[in-house]
Amino acid sequence: MTNELLARLNEFPFRRLTARLAGIAPPAGVTPLDLAIGEPQHAPPALLAETVAANAHLWNRYPPVPGTPELREACATWLMRRYDLPASAVDPERHVLTLAGTKEGLFMVAQLVASAASGPPTVLMPSPVYAVYYGAAVMAGAEPVLLETSAATGFLPDLDALSPALLARTALFYLCSPANPQGVTADLGYLRRAVRLARQYGFVLAVDECYAEIWDRQAPPGALTAAWLEDRSFAQVLAFHSLSKRSSAAGLRSGFVAGDPGLLADFLKLRAYSAATQPMPLMAAATALWRDESHVEANRALYRAKLDLAERRLSNRLGFYRPPGGFFLWLEVGDGEEAAVRLWSEAGLRALPGRYLAATDRPTGADAYLRLALVHDEATVADAIDRVATVLAG
Repeated sequence: MTNELLARLNEFPFRRLTARLAGIAPPAGVTPLDLAIGEPQHAPPALLAETVAANAHLWNRYPPVPGTPELREACATWLMRRYDLPASAVDPERHVLTLAGTKEGLFMVAQLVASAASGPPTVLMPSPVYAVYYGAAVMAGAEPVLLETSAATGFLPDLDALSPALLARTALFYLCSPANPQGVTADLGYLRRAVRLARQYGFVLAVDECYAEIWDRQAPPGALTAAWLEDRSFAQVLAFHSLSKRSSAAGLRSGFVAGDPGLLADFLKLRAYSAATQPMPLMAAATALWRDESHVEANRALYRAKLDLAERRLSNRLGFYRPPGGFFLWLEVGDGEEAAVRLWSEAGLRALPGRYLAATDRPTGADAYLRLALVHDEATVADAIDRVATVLAG
């Protein structure tokens, strides 16, 4: 017997797309392109491999669960520099916990806080949703509450629409800024209001900031800044960061969570029982990457050039708008699933239907959208966008 809660989960979006396209062949002579998965294709900085090699003598060491002191110091220093926090505001010993990729941390935080002692709590999350939030809530025995987002709400959850009764039952609120898939960023006023709600109603605000370093014109503000401006503490707030997008190092499986020290102490206790820990040579590489900004600026410039290209070729078509953050296009195509099938069968291009990001079988506003990941080199992205324009906007 397996856990009966698994029956409440849909197939993961990419498995669902594979099943939908099974048996459909792309056109003969066309090179297939995959823009469905947000897997960075830029070369990682040479610093990564060089640091791993220089620390090869540490492969025989058990790594510390919280992360090495050097890695936690690098993360804390980066947070204070990036988010203009006062010197010493982030204590690496109390405010930072390293993760083997933020996916596992985002999943485990629901187990950390979703107590069912007085009935199933709610876990709030935006819809479209990163499927991990939904799966985490379900497997923690909580009730996931999907907060539908749209152009009318700025593609962020409408905080005014949250009733006191719902907030009183809430254990955890997932936010993502820049948002996946829409690329919008929550401004400081929005984040401060979310922090105040978390403290008023006693839930944890978990802000997924994994795309925070892939921005177009302006660096997005962070949840820890919002928390600090409220009362010079990080109470009830956790922010998640990753090297996967920032450093094109998805295979490194390296991230961290920062914020409320009481929550992080309990998080460490939970991880000691359940989580994989990144090997020492990889922690050394992560330390070097968090300390270096030059490769991040170069990476950001590559994404910005691809947004320029997309804007030139798709402006005024398919609801195109230039996302302020992240590397996805969120195109309004009428029926995202039908459009995905057409793109594959007519142009050999894989794209992700918005419907698969909604975590529900009922109709939602996401059904009309298609997500494209601009992760390949500029020439490949240009080819892909030409295929999209020909099939869907021709």
